[in-house]
Amino acid sequence: MSDIIKLLPDSVANQIAAGEVVQRPASAVKELLENAIDAGANKIQLIVKDAGKALIQVIDNGCGMSVTDARMCFERHATSKVRKAEDLFAIRTMGFRGEAMASIAAIAQVEMKTRKHEDEIGTLIEIEGATFIKQEPVASAEGTSISIKNLFYNTPARRNFLKSNPAEMRHIIDEFQRVAMASPGIAFSLHHDGVEIYRLPASALKQRIVHLFGNNYNERLIPVEEETSIINLKGFIGKPEFAKKTRGEQFFFVNNRFIKDAYLNHAVNRAYEELLPDDNFPLYVLFIDIDPSKIDVNVHPTKTEIKYLDEKSIYAILHSAVKRSLGRFNISPTIDFDQETGFSSMITHKAPEEIVPPSISFNPDFNPFAADKPAARDSSYSQDSSYASFPKSYGSGGGKMPTSTKNWGSLYEIANHNPAQQSSLDLPGNEGDDQFVPVQKQLMQLHNRYIISQIKSGLMLIDQQSAHERVLYERFILHLEDRKGASQQSLFPQTVTLSPNDYELAKSLLDDIKSLGFEVREFGKNTLVIEGIPVDLGSSNINETQLFEHLIEGFKNSQQELKLDKRDALARSMARNSAIKSGTVLGQAEMNMLIEQLFACKTPNFSISGKPVIQTIGLTELDKKFDK
Repeated sequence: MSDIIKLLPDSVANQIAAGEVVQRPASAVKELLENAIDAGANKIQLIVKDAGKALIQVIDNGCGMSVTDARMCFERHATSKVRKAEDLFAIRTMGFRGEAMASIAAIAQVEMKTRKHEDEIGTLIEIEGATFIKQEPVASAEGTSISIKNLFYNTPARRNFLKSNPAEMRHIIDEFQRVAMASPGIAFSLHHDGVEIYRLPASALKQRIVHLFGNNYNERLIPVEEETSIINLKGFIGKPEFAKKTRGEQFFFVNNRFIKDAYLNHAVNRAYEELLPDDNFPLYVLFIDIDPSKIDVNVHPTKTEIKYLDEKSIYAILHSAVKRSLGRFNISPTIDFDQETGFSSMITHKAPEEIVPPSISFNPDFNPFAADKPAARDSSYSQDSSYASFPKSYGSGGGKMPTSTKNWGSLYEIANHNPAQQSSLDLPGNEGDDQFVPVQKQLMQLHNRYIISQIKSGLMLIDQQSAHERVLYERFILHLEDRKGASQQSLFPQTVTLSPNDYELAKSLLDDIKSLGFEVREFGKNTLVIEGIPVDLGSSNINETQLFEHLIEGFKNSQQELKLDKRDALARSMARNSAIKSGTVLGQAEMNMLIEQLFACKTPNFSISGKPVIQTIGLTELDKKFDK
């Protein structure tokens, strides 16, 4: 039998390696930006076309490369950062594996112009599918400019797996934000299809966070700083009241490298215990500086996972530092037996002799029990009125009963309802079932959370928030299917400014959002104008801007947690954010309408999260509670 094991050609090996390193355009963006930082650049430009599918270009003013280095950087395992195996445990640079440029060159058309600061002329190199096409001298600016065109052009199967342009652009913005946040001292800019998305000047960390996420983040940040013999920790955490239902704004950096670590994330979440609901996640941007010899970054090709020598100590330091910052800024309760911090703002620094004690004035002849003179009495009140007669009867123990207390017994009369006047509201699929018989029109609200109604076999309890969510969800699904959601025009259109990431998401959902009944149009950079909202929400007490922001946030949460279809996630988010909440007072007409709409739904028994909406308590069960 002949030999069957063969050595793969370099072109095939490079394409296999590229599958690990470059999974989508955002992966190539990350590698190029990190190389520019390692080159010592203080100004980096990122230019993207067609969400990175047509062009990714990174221009930096770093050290540049010589002719030999320019050619060598596209070879596999060629790097300037590692010389021997021991260097892997002393890494301070972003890149070190020597695979990124070779992997990118294997699946794209690459053009690179580079020039060292001391050279007068630069080098141009063109590569297609790991094959060198051209290398020649060229006039170029100091630093390096790399253009990646037609990514995955020679691997169409990989290109077909790419998502829509807005989805891929969101991933690119995520990678850009992480790199820019890790290096606030470097100026960055991002352009997509000729539109400037970011222009970030060199600044401090807090200003960089505000430039990335918006001016309103300035008041949301709490500083964290801790220096120990194990790690140095610095950064910012978010105030609890600004927590969101998605994990998007959580960043860990170890030696300025972005990482994902569920263990350390748990340490931060524990510090927020009793300050946040279970389904809310705080903002944090935390930098951990640690001796490179105590960590291993060579765990995964994407370099987002790290192993620690003493992770339990890091966990404890992180947890205590975050908790102390929350307490220091009066976010969580603190106890000081010497002085209660809550009264510190009321303590004056005046000299004791300057403090004047408070004084009051009073009339010594005032008698609250003295009878009013007839002349002083208002003529609008008669002697028979409750105002005139109540004090007299109260003080003497006799006299006339106040008119306001007449017919008090009627408060306890129970109206006998005619069964013929009861509304027939049977649950679908339970016709003829004895426990679901016509519900009375006279309903009762329990603690402004549940609606109670009498049924033939006992008692029915309905969760008003879950019921309204179910009604709205099925209505919005119908609007998304037939594209006929009615809109109520706003008298004064509202503008909503989103983060670049959320703006790209909103643009991808714009057609479906309009199907729900929103009238929305694009208006400048990262800004939308809301000119109308769905008719179903006309009575909602939330303003258009908040409603739209909650809609986007809820959509991200639904897709992240449940991996739902786009339209289904949008309908769920809309229903949750616009439904009446527990604690809302409802009138008889509103309760009757809600129940009628609920029983008209396809699945009234369960909420959109799969929990029960309706509970029944039978007479037999009630009798048992009274030992009957």
